Amino acid sequence: MSKIKTVCVYCGSGPGTNPRFIEAATAFGKELADNGVALVYGGGSIGLMGAVATATLDHGGAVTGIIPGFLANRELALKRVQELIVTEDMHERKRLMFERSDAFVALPGGIGTLEELVEQMTWQQLGQHKKPILIANIDGFWEPLLALFAHMHDTAFIRPNLDVDILKADKVEEILPKLRAAAAPGDARLIAPDLARRL
Repeated sequence: MSKIKTVCVYCGSGPGTNPRFIEAATAFGKELADNGVALVYGGGSIGLMGAVATATLDHGGAVTGIIPGFLANRELALKRVQELIVTEDMHERKRLMFERSDAFVALPGGIGTLEELVEQMTWQQLGQHKKPILIANIDGFWEPLLALFAHMHDTAFIRPNLDVDILKADKVEEILPKLRAAAAPGDARLIAPDLARRL
């Protein structure tokens, strides 16, 4: 893989308490559209999910929403996307999101966002893919998780032969350049320096 054509964004179906979260989702949607990178996401029209998809569409970008039927009403599926896929269950949703994406970005979110992020990290750790994974650490949102990863390393549950190549960006404008560098042939993975020392 040498080019990022599609990015899967995991993020909250709510807005969170910090206005910078919605701002970041909106800004990243515009970045994707401006750079001709298609968005793959969870299909909702509310919260950070709605913000990133709406911004991508508003700036002429392509969006694929993938949502299980039982969530279509709860998360108010965004009908104006170019492609809306309604799946039987969460497993099919996550499989399709993986298959259709060249890279993964986690914006702030809740348990679902965390579960999707960690699943991609697990698959990468077990050698099932080499697609870049990036944590968008907006206003330090993911710091507790990064500290937990460091603790797992320190207590030998993340062993040297099972390290995970995880990227980190504190600003929206850093996300795509880091993903592209990580996807380049012969890349050195561009791990965030502080995280690289801990994982």
